[in-house]
Amino acid sequence: MKLLEDKILTDGIILPGNVLKVDSFLSQQIDAPLMEKLAEEWYRLFENEKITKIVTIEASGIGIACIAALKFGVPVVYAKKMRGANPSSDYYSSKIVSYTHGTSYNVVIPKMHISDSDNVLIIDDFLANGSALRALIKICENAGAKVCGVGIAIEKTYQGGADKIRNMGYRIESLAKIKKMDDIGGIEFC
Repeated sequence: MKLLEDKILTDGIILPGNVLKVDSFLSQQIDAPLMEKLAEEWYRLFENEKITKIVTIEASGIGIACIAALKFGVPVVYAKKMRGANPSSDYYSSKIVSYTHGTSYNVVIPKMHISDSDNVLIIDDFLANGSALRALIKICENAGAKVCGVGIAIEKTYQGGADKIRNMGYRIESLAKIKKMDDIGGIEFC
């Protein structure tokens, strides 16, 4: 999606460690009109999937998931990060290893918010190595929910996470795909 790619080029900042900072429009401060365009595109791509829930992860995914949910007319359920103790049996949980923060933690969704009658669309801001996405898929599968697809704002294709998940049979629609990125050469899109 050229609109998102242009925004990344004008407002994105490449930090040491090959981290793309887009908090001026995607996470900390949200460009709602831009997010609405992303949501419209995901709706166009997944409108025939009979989506009943949008699933995401706190915190950066919540804003874009809510705007997407408005287009689909469904609720958003987000996986909450839970550090330390194991969650109770009232939750579905999975472990994530964060590339950006270099930590691991559990994420949980209460069992009362997702079930085997749900057709889920997972929405998230980034897809790099795929740890967060695999955790969300695992939670949905444990609940018996059908994962109908995944909408990603920015995919770092060079980190390979999306390919592994696509090879598992999941449909991923990323609106900006970064082929190469560094603080010297900038960003190259697929």
